[in-house]
Amino acid sequence: MRKSNRQNNELREVEIIPGFNPYAEGSCLVKYGNTHVICTATVEEKLPAWLKGQNKGWVTAEYAMLPRSSQTRIPRESKKPSGRTQEIQRLIGRSLRAVVDLEKMKDMQIIIDCDVIQADGGTRVASITGGFVALYEAVRKLLLAKKLKTNPIREFVAAVSCDIHEKEIKLDVDYDEDSTAQVDMNFVITDSGKIVEIQGTAEDEPFEEEKFQELLNLAKSGISQLIEKQKIALKIGM
Repeated sequence: MRKSNRQNNELREVEIIPGFNPYAEGSCLVKYGNTHVICTATVEEKLPAWLKGQNKGWVTAEYAMLPRSSQTRIPRESKKPSGRTQEIQRLIGRSLRAVVDLEKMKDMQIIIDCDVIQADGGTRVASITGGFVALYEAVRKLLLAKKLKTNPIREFVAAVSCDIHEKEIKLDVDYDEDSTAQVDMNFVITDSGKIVEIQGTAEDEPFEEEKFQELLNLAKSGISQLIEKQKIALKIGM
């Protein structure tokens, strides 16, 4: 039994609260156990200069950890994001763009801000899952306002971590498990089961292909549950 009294194939308690920020076009507070992230979507009817004339829109993301989101204070990145921050926000952006038809968003950009207010492992995967909900809310408002003719979102997407920890394969790991894992992996997968991105590292020693398949199968099971929670939060099919 894990420290959190979960089975190895169980998610942490996940909560998605949409409409968390009344000023943003889309928003949610997403909780993976003690990891809490505020995700907001901002719509801008302008594009980065390098995209002009390409007849498509853009979805991008920014990510930050608030100073006391962890047990010790994290200095604000007021000048330039750290390498870790840049890597995570690029991952979030790639993951969301993978399920969006950008040609249906001509001359429009949606920026997803993911601000970690409490961190206990899995902040990047929680940001992707919550960021999609914020994005969906923003797109829904644009459709209602007739600023978009058709829905550019192809399908849902979510993300989860899996580890090999103490020689056991575990789903949705917290910081204690993640920091001492033998293998650390993050999976981004769509509603139809298509893989968007896999990040994986053997922290201790190489692992067999069979173990990777077990990790992938466990991640798919977890992401199926997360997407169901996204749909419930967005009141889809209700």
